[in-house]
Amino acid sequence: MIPGPQHLATIVICEHEEATLDLLCGRLAEDRFEPLPAASAEEALRLCRHHLPDLLVVDLGLPDGAGHDLLRRIREAHWLRTQIDPYLPVLVLRPRAEGQEDRGPDLIADDLLDKPFTYDDLRSRIEAILRRRHGRLDRPVRVGELLVDPGRRKVIVGDREVRLAKKEFTLLRVLASDPTRVFAKEELLRDVWGLRGPAAKARTLDSHASRLRRKLDPVGRRFVLNCWGIGYRLIDSVEETEPVADGGDEDR
Repeated sequence: MIPGPQHLATIVICEHEEATLDLLCGRLAEDRFEPLPAASAEEALRLCRHHLPDLLVVDLGLPDGAGHDLLRRIREAHWLRTQIDPYLPVLVLRPRAEGQEDRGPDLIADDLLDKPFTYDDLRSRIEAILRRRHGRLDRPVRVGELLVDPGRRKVIVGDREVRLAKKEFTLLRVLASDPTRVFAKEELLRDVWGLRGPAAKARTLDSHASRLRRKLDPVGRRFVLNCWGIGYRLIDSVEETEPVADGGDEDR
């Protein structure tokens, strides 16, 4: 199958005003995003579960406080049970009057935008959130004996530099961005190969993960843990993980 045009990001737009929802989705599609419209909180949750979006935009003006409830359900989600990412970036849209009274969403949203707003305002907020999200993939990270330095495309285990193929390195880079988190196969196929759909080409992912595991630790196979039926993670315990200051492995 020939892939379609590459989208910049998949964005769930949860907005109960039909005209506003259509307008935002149309403008985002023109700017090469992939908007997924949701007229209710339940529809937004369904889209987040089945499409693994890069961002959720939600209007706090949904009836009966559904916008607030949606935010809480996202942040309290258990990935293995719900298949919803509790760390999903969220941009909140809120009526200006409400913004003066209720600051609760600050704690669980990545950014807030008061209504009314211009499309350019919305797009700039979206781009800023996505830049911050992608920036996490560029930080050097040390996981026990493993050092991953995306900036210099270098991987070191102990005193041994490990040579990786392009997709193997990209897979490791994504896993190292949150080493204890279980990344679903669909999510890894999207972020590493640009593929979408339920478990598309899962065997490709499994074979790359197996080769990566052998290269990192041929004897102990300590890294790249297979969570059967779900996906992969790098390690079990956050205690082994620490960010690395600029300079990478120069202190070795």
